[in-house]
Amino acid sequence: MSQSQTIVVKIGTSSLTQPDTGYLALATIAQVVDTLSRLQRQGHQVVLVSSGAVGVGCMRLGLTERPRSISMKQAVAAVGQGRLMRVYDDLFTALQQPIAQVLLTRSDLVQRSRYVNAYRTFRQLLKLGVIPIVNENDTLAVEELKFGDNDTLSAMVASLVEADWLFLLTDVDRLYSADPRYDPNAQPIDLVNQIEELDALNVNVGAQGTSWGTGGMVTKISAARIATKAGVRTVITEGGSPQNIEKILQGESIGTRFEPQPLPFNARKRWIAHGLVPAGKLYLDKGAVNAIQQSGKSLLAAGITEIEGEFQSHDAVQICDPLGQEVARGIVNYSSTELQKIRGHQSDEIPQILGYEGAETVVHRDNLVLSS
Repeated sequence: MSQSQTIVVKIGTSSLTQPDTGYLALATIAQVVDTLSRLQRQGHQVVLVSSGAVGVGCMRLGLTERPRSISMKQAVAAVGQGRLMRVYDDLFTALQQPIAQVLLTRSDLVQRSRYVNAYRTFRQLLKLGVIPIVNENDTLAVEELKFGDNDTLSAMVASLVEADWLFLLTDVDRLYSADPRYDPNAQPIDLVNQIEELDALNVNVGAQGTSWGTGGMVTKISAARIATKAGVRTVITEGGSPQNIEKILQGESIGTRFEPQPLPFNARKRWIAHGLVPAGKLYLDKGAVNAIQQSGKSLLAAGITEIEGEFQSHDAVQICDPLGQEVARGIVNYSSTELQKIRGHQSDEIPQILGYEGAETVVHRDNLVLSS
């Protein structure tokens, strides 16, 4: 394990706090800090995605349960984030490891220029030997542009920085066929080559995690799907034993490992697949679906049968087969109003219908990513 690797570690609220009181689990945090500092000294580049701001804010303000309204959650996060960073800074400074706070909203990854800027900032920090500590900017995020949970955020950060590994630290040691806390017959799952295997195994992943967290196995599997598609090997393992990260990097079989998919997209296509929030749907006939999936063609107006949602030119859309199953995502060259007029028509008819010269393609293949 001598060569330098880029490693993203996500630690959840369930691992950062004591379940009965909601107070910070300082012993666990100290172990995480120790492990990540050691990895950094070994020459790896490390990013930490840390939950906990809302939980720490609740503790600071004497709240007994997680706030439900957005404005209250944002206020509590603002209180907690500074305290959380103070704890991290004290512990990392004791090991002479510089850190940086990076707060992201989804809009930072939706706009191409901001996505590229975020990429450059991370690259520069890693080059300087700094460990960026990432959280969602809860104080400013609006609901439709939230990541929703830090598992998804960590997968998108892993994709952004082109990581080799994503470690999702949680309150169970690995993924099971059912919740081991309630089902004695739950079987451990060590290796997942394709996410679809979990459907065949009929894995029951349960709902959300602890009362203080927003995650759960559902979001971790969703995160693994995003990360492995971007070529990032992903591991679910126990947050209470962060030293396991080093053992896993040395080849030990601990936790559940999700193998990366071959031929990850280039940076632009990763951005389209994971950074963008679709603003509408295009339904295609079978011929257009085949042209996109089998022949690598662009999407033309002639193959579109139905349009859903309101969107502008250069927005992201889901591209669906006649049954509504997503087959691809892409950036459209026309608004929904324009597409309603030209759908089903040949490209050479577009200028006559719209009264002006438009793009020949609705979604060019360079701006289109197939869904697996």
